[in-house]
Amino acid sequence: MDRFVSTFTNKIDAKGRVSIPAPFRAVLERDGYAGGIYCYPSLDAPALDGGGERLAQKIDGLLRGLPDYSDERDELSVALYGDVQVLAIDGDGRIVLPQELRAHAGLSAAVTFVGLGDKFQMWEPERFAERRLQARAKVQDHRRLFGATRPAASIASGEGEPEGS
Repeated sequence: MDRFVSTFTNKIDAKGRVSIPAPFRAVLERDGYAGGIYCYPSLDAPALDGGGERLAQKIDGLLRGLPDYSDERDELSVALYGDVQVLAIDGDGRIVLPQELRAHAGLSAAVTFVGLGDKFQMWEPERFAERRLQARAKVQDHRRLFGATRPAASIASGEGEPEGS
């Protein structure tokens, strides 16, 4: 597997260390992470974004799409690269979460790691539970974007079948 998938919750110890889930470490190793992860405050959520070289390449791609010396490029560079911290992974698969990153995400006792494909996020567990409910509700509201035009329950019961079927 070469994507960050699934959700895991791990405790933060007294020194601010937390274990990165083993499946995420495996993706990072294949991604060429060079012993650390890129981590920065999410731009639009009380969470942290993290990943390896593929995440850095995506950020580079976003920046390449903007004109050199433009305000937009400068602002995005500051918001992403200016706040990135490279967090070393120790021999036990743990990272130390600096206080400023923990404060942004409201992390104190535990971290929920959420796979998002090319990157992952780190959330305070209760905040993520709320976020997951919101995301699922939006998907239900917008299921037509995925090709579904009627609720699964009506399809399963045979309701709404096209005429002449």
